[in-house]
Amino acid sequence: MKIRELLMHGVFFIAACASILSVALICLFLFANGIPTIGEIGPLKFLLGTEWRPGNNIFGILPMILSSIYVTAGAIIVGVPVGILTAIYMARFCPPRIYKIMKPAVELLAGIPSVVYGFFGLVVLVPLIRNIFNLVDGQTMLTASLLLGMMILPTIINVSESSIRAVPQSYYEGGLALGASHERSVFFAVLPGCKSGILSAVILGVGRAIGETMAVIMVAGNQPRMPKGLLAGLRTMTSNIVIEMGYAADLHRQALIATGVVLFVFILLINLSFSALKRRADA
Repeated sequence: MKIRELLMHGVFFIAACASILSVALICLFLFANGIPTIGEIGPLKFLLGTEWRPGNNIFGILPMILSSIYVTAGAIIVGVPVGILTAIYMARFCPPRIYKIMKPAVELLAGIPSVVYGFFGLVVLVPLIRNIFNLVDGQTMLTASLLLGMMILPTIINVSESSIRAVPQSYYEGGLALGASHERSVFFAVLPGCKSGILSAVILGVGRAIGETMAVIMVAGNQPRMPKGLLAGLRTMTSNIVIEMGYAADLHRQALIATGVVLFVFILLINLSFSALKRRADA
């Protein structure tokens, strides 16, 4: 028995080391190839440049940075309220018959490939936005935000629901004992007890939104220019890398890898910020 335990400890240790090694190798590759390129182009020109013209060796990624921020913010505005409210309904208000339908439906949403979401956006959302706002092209920031808001729903719903169900029943019963209604007990006694878990759901949703590529490529228009509003096309950092990496060479290729470095740091800063908020919420 002791030998088996030692063996399994070794297996788990090797698995943990493999995960850490994978992350370390990715970081090493990105920074080893990206940092020198940023230095060669010039940090200010690269990060704050407003033009991306590889044919003229002009590599400014500010339009892509802003586009990624705007699309992610739009996805949060669309997806987070709907996801959290859906999770509350499923955990505390949903009848068992309806829950048996909703739960598999949410899990099915989580398993749909990104390209299928993108095809749905291209066939349904793009013409819808074009007709509603009388546009020449419906591939806009609004379309991308709506689609990403739909894509992050399963993550937010599942994690939030699990967090709500993990709150001790005594919180809810205490609210009822003090004279609160069912709704007030849920929103003012149960929800504050799981705010850390809900914040974790939001973090995972933001990570999904900012890292999404294929669906955004199909509905965002992919113009490497400064964002001009909700009803104009744009190009995110992930889209920029995927679209041009196939034919890029020399400095152009290195600039795309440097874009990956910026995206990596960007996601890291977002996660650190949310982690700080989570620690404050737990305090």
